[in-house]
Amino acid sequence: MNEIDFEQIRTELFTAVIGDVLDAMGYRHQFLPAGLAPLTPGTRLVGRAMPVLEIKASAGPGRGPLSDKAFGIMFEALDDMQPGEIYITSGQHLNCALWGGLMSTRAQHLNAAGAILDGYVRDTAEIRNLGFPVFSRGAYAQDQGVRGKVVDYRMPLQIGQVMIANGDLIVADDEGVLIVPNAVEHEVIQAAHEKVHTENKVATAIRAGMSTREAFDTFGVM
Repeated sequence: MNEIDFEQIRTELFTAVIGDVLDAMGYRHQFLPAGLAPLTPGTRLVGRAMPVLEIKASAGPGRGPLSDKAFGIMFEALDDMQPGEIYITSGQHLNCALWGGLMSTRAQHLNAAGAILDGYVRDTAEIRNLGFPVFSRGAYAQDQGVRGKVVDYRMPLQIGQVMIANGDLIVADDEGVLIVPNAVEHEVIQAAHEKVHTENKVATAIRAGMSTREAFDTFGVM
């Protein structure tokens, strides 16, 4: 089966239409929670998920294998990124930034597609200057070094109601972050292209004077 064309998705599709298709197919919990937004408005991000599990760090030393290791295995996860992948994580706490400028520099060198954080980002001016796509809940400079640890990566990760598997297709824009399950991605993207084509016909018909009721009855979309 042919590989998905990321650039075609980025330039021709958007999360709303892909989300509508997923709803129609019975996948009704594929958007990550509202509030995740691009650091640079207008950013469209498409790539493969590399899920990363981060936990809140304990206040003192413990008996776990990562208890005395700052950041846990965050550096190993970052260095393992492949071209076209998106670092996606939920820190399960909102007391520090989960991503920064040096991480963006490394990820960009590896030709990664971007980063999505169910949490905060820092070094925002540096990241904007790099042009590296980052989605987050906002900016917060407090460091994660003594507050969070990465304990695993490339494992199933749940954010909100969405379960994210390694390699799932991610599409993100100003209106949300959407996870497309790998098993149905070709069917979903093909249907989304067809829906966009039909919606263009609807827009033309409405501009020509057709009512919304007649347009929906005629084309089946609105």
